[in-house]
Amino acid sequence: MTTIAVVDHGAGNLVSIAQGLERVGATVVVATDPSGLAGADALVLPGVGTTRGVMDGIDAGGFRSSIEQWDRPLLGICVGMQVLFASSDEDDARCFGFLPGTVELLEDAPRLPHIGWNDVTITDDPLFAGLGANPTFYFVHSYAPTPDRRTDVIGTASYGRRFTAAVRSGQRIGTQFHPERSGENGIQLLANFVAMIP
Repeated sequence: MTTIAVVDHGAGNLVSIAQGLERVGATVVVATDPSGLAGADALVLPGVGTTRGVMDGIDAGGFRSSIEQWDRPLLGICVGMQVLFASSDEDDARCFGFLPGTVELLEDAPRLPHIGWNDVTITDDPLFAGLGANPTFYFVHSYAPTPDRRTDVIGTASYGRRFTAAVRSGQRIGTQFHPERSGENGIQLLANFVAMIP
């Protein structure tokens, strides 16, 4: 059975994420320190709040080195995706830099934070298998990444302007939306992520 470690850095929707992954057949370990990552086949990096808050929580929990060295599938959700990039305009936070690019405020948005359901324009990526054209997901955010490499973008959405809604670079995947709060579409996406884990 596939074991997925969900990082508890103090700012994440851990219960819903764990329940969603268990529903699609994964064994979930909520890791409160780096020892909880041992033996996991994949890693989920959740996040709510600010990029600096998430990075501070990662550092306080001693997770930074383990995440930097992680060479198996990784799914970052919301701010957990944003910290995969080099930096964020929010609090001028320095992030992991796995993907080149910056996280920027949705300046043209009619209202912030952006809360609610949005269609996502997707690419032909295994993460979206079985979801059809323009699946709908649930968002809660004021910032979104602007990747330097367009090839890293596998999904976009619109709220005032087009923004990056999902990314992939090798085994590192991120969603700006919350699959654990996105009903059956979110469950399908989590099932697809689990199916991609060796």
